[in-house]
Amino acid sequence: MTTRSQVERPGWFLPLRLATYIILFAVVVFWMDYPSYLRGPFIAYSVITLALAIIVGTKNRKDPGTLGSVTLALQFLFEIVIESGIVFATGNVNSPFFTLFLLTIVSASLAYRLVGTLMIASLASLADAFIIWLVVEFSGSPGPASQGLHSLLTASESVFYSVFLHILIFYLVAFISGFLAERLRVRDQQLADTSRALRMARLETDDILRHLNSGLLTVDADGKIIYFNRAAERILGYREPEVRGMSCEDVFSQRMPSLAEALMDGVDRGHHHPRKEISILNADRERVPVGLSTSRLLDDRHTPRGVIAIFSDLTDAKRMEDKVRAADRLAAVGELSASIAHEIRNPLAAISGSVEVLKSELQVEGENCKLMDLIVKESDRLSKITTEFLQYARIDRPTYEKVELCHLINEIIQVLHHHQAFRSDIQVALITDEAIVYVVGEEDLLKQLLLNLAVNACESFDDEPHSLSFSLVVKQAQGKVQLFVEDDGPGIDAENLGHIYRPFFSTKKEGTGLGLAIVHRICNALKLDIQVDSEPGRGTAFVIEFDAYNHERVEDSSEKSEAASPVATT
Repeated sequence: MTTRSQVERPGWFLPLRLATYIILFAVVVFWMDYPSYLRGPFIAYSVITLALAIIVGTKNRKDPGTLGSVTLALQFLFEIVIESGIVFATGNVNSPFFTLFLLTIVSASLAYRLVGTLMIASLASLADAFIIWLVVEFSGSPGPASQGLHSLLTASESVFYSVFLHILIFYLVAFISGFLAERLRVRDQQLADTSRALRMARLETDDILRHLNSGLLTVDADGKIIYFNRAAERILGYREPEVRGMSCEDVFSQRMPSLAEALMDGVDRGHHHPRKEISILNADRERVPVGLSTSRLLDDRHTPRGVIAIFSDLTDAKRMEDKVRAADRLAAVGELSASIAHEIRNPLAAISGSVEVLKSELQVEGENCKLMDLIVKESDRLSKITTEFLQYARIDRPTYEKVELCHLINEIIQVLHHHQAFRSDIQVALITDEAIVYVVGEEDLLKQLLLNLAVNACESFDDEPHSLSFSLVVKQAQGKVQLFVEDDGPGIDAENLGHIYRPFFSTKKEGTGLGLAIVHRICNALKLDIQVDSEPGRGTAFVIEFDAYNHERVEDSSEKSEAASPVATT
């Protein structure tokens, strides 16, 4: 049975065949004035050919299916009928239109396989033999018409050999055209498969290159840009349609001359850069560090075809390097300073104690009494700084455990009421909808963290009444707990907001500059996310995000703590 692809394949040939038969019909019926009995079959053939053309033309909207196959078969049948009538009317065996059968056989090879083409050749052979039989029967030869094949075999040798030769030619043409058409179909299928595979390979390759996280661009031997992926658009700030086909020098010379120089260095002198760091200006005129690698593109004959450049934005890497470098510095300084601070505390305690004894035993008055009070006061201040510094330096590897946050905050509030920075006109409150909230952490470090935040807020208040609140928000779906430590104090200036966690940075007259540094170091040690929001005149809010407690989370945090470096960044 003819498949849909077989019906569609001869579609381009239908108008040509129809035009051929129109010309033949005009020549045979009108100009040569042969019998008009051919008009009916020709009209039927024209209608069938037109119907087949419509079916093939609407293949995207309607599946030809069985209807198309039947219509195609009827077309070939009517062709043989018309050709038989033309041959019968124009000289029978000696008709010059005998070759019309060959046209049908060759046309059939475009729609059917070899077997189908041989079947059409068989129909043409039967039609040709039938015509010769009619001629023999009605030409006055002896014997009744019922003798059939005998009358054809007993005809003259010229007639017999003509029929034999016609049949031989039909089958030979059918075999050759069918075989060649079959080979052509195989080649077409192989070519279609190869083209499809090549198209898929190109699509996959282009998809991979376009979605690389690193920027990729290529220039040809003249320095013109021929490829530009999405990462390159994001990093360099250019759109591919805008720069494709343009000279890289013209495009990059203003904002990133070092990139243009590296590309043209490969184009003109054949140099390549395995790894190079350059600086460019992005679309917002911000300086961006870029890691660049270039190499030459060569064809099969090692002739230069251009240069390919792969690059990436090093901003995050540089920021991480700075953090690691700062952590290394702080680790070294912290280790040395802790030793020095520990040694300083003993002499300070001896000095402070000795002065207190002298002051109580000696009758010191006037300026000398003030000097002794100053010595005691400054010794206490140095002792406080040393103690806080030792706390900062000793924050190392925490032990993770279950901590009940509501109870811990209530303890902090009680301790705060007895702190020297607290005043009676300061209102402190815990705001939460939960009675018990468990988080992951270390209780002692969390006490120190929250107490430092509370004391820092109280020390920033002026003489007016103020409030300080601890608000808890439990996010059960995310397994997180957020703690908001908010005050209505003076706030922090924008220029100082980026330095508040730096050790010894303070805007208060008597501040040590270690309170918030200790807070930040504890958050890093416990892997807590801390954010600050402050506006001058409207207060400050610190937001700390904890992991809600569960047994697996505590074990996982402990394993990470054991594997982590003891150095915490600030």
